[in-house]
Amino acid sequence: MTLPTVAVTAGLGIALAQGALAASFAVSGQQFKVSAKSLSGEGFAQYGSVDVNARQELVPVAVTAIREAKLHSLCQSVVTSLPIVGDISLNLTAGDKTPVEASNLFVDATQLGGNAEFKNIEIGRDASTLDKGPADAQGMQDLFGQQADSVTISDLRQTAWATNAGTFKLSGLEMNISKGKKECF
Repeated sequence: MTLPTVAVTAGLGIALAQGALAASFAVSGQQFKVSAKSLSGEGFAQYGSVDVNARQELVPVAVTAIREAKLHSLCQSVVTSLPIVGDISLNLTAGDKTPVEASNLFVDATQLGGNAEFKNIEIGRDASTLDKGPADAQGMQDLFGQQADSVTISDLRQTAWATNAGTFKLSGLEMNISKGKKECF
């Protein structure tokens, strides 16, 4: 039973080494949560990929890429458990009055929820041929991908390993660190 898993892991490792998979940085050992009242974006693409942590372990993700995005009432949280101290929460909020703006936004997620509407969506497109999202928003050949001219998601909730953006403008940014477990959702 482990043979197929080893073969897939080896294949992903080779693809990563050859540049077929993006690895812009080693992801931490912690996922974080993001919520927003709404997200609207132009140029949407989504496909499977793999992140790598500092131990060189492969982490499967779904990459959501948006060329231009606006988020209202953004919340980001991560909880760290420390010996003796217990849980420590880092919470970041922004975009309550003026929306958060991002260009060439890439989110490597393991969970995404909300109410979504897509314009001119293409589902099942080869991930290597995606062309509606940011310029680098393409996955491996023969793998599943989808794309749309635009996306709107209300009550966004996602769990992610990494976020990259060409620009990320956080209006009304506030960051708080507190004891205990205080997550966005």
